[in-house]
Amino acid sequence: MAWIEPVAVILAIGYLLLAIAQKRACWVAALISSVLFLVLFADAKLYMESALQVVYAVMAILGWIRWQSDDSGQRLAISSRPRVFHAACILSILGASWIVGYLMSQYTDAARPFIDAATTVAALVTTWMVVEKIIENWLYWIVINSVSVWLFFDRNLDMTAFLFLVYILLSFVGYLFWRRQLPKQF
Repeated sequence: MAWIEPVAVILAIGYLLLAIAQKRACWVAALISSVLFLVLFADAKLYMESALQVVYAVMAILGWIRWQSDDSGQRLAISSRPRVFHAACILSILGASWIVGYLMSQYTDAARPFIDAATTVAALVTTWMVVEKIIENWLYWIVINSVSVWLFFDRNLDMTAFLFLVYILLSFVGYLFWRRQLPKQF
């Protein structure tokens, strides 16, 4: 099992670099890395992170479909959402995170149930934003990945923690890159 973490990390970085470049192949790397991380996180007793990988695998399939060109060759365009949308997302994330974290603390032996729940719930919402090419996804990832770095170091998943440090930097790059490609009406 020692090979799982480095391979998952390499594929995850590949996913992010391809997503920044808006390459549809990013979803293939995402699918494979999700399966590998599922095994890794289950072994570390990070159950929400492990369950999240199942959702990531499904989102990878949806992303593959959503990012394909239509019959006229048009690709899904990058878009932005208003502040009220983001306020609703953040409040929903906080509420759902508290509920899931509480349930996990009561019914499982999960390590860090509230942090695990918060990063997972936020990642679900944010992954949907990536599939829809909502530019603010990168800002959400900066916050999620910052918390995840601590969580993974805490669970002795050092390579994964390093991956999330790289994710923080690449999220800044992704935001700047996508911002340049945002249609002019935004």
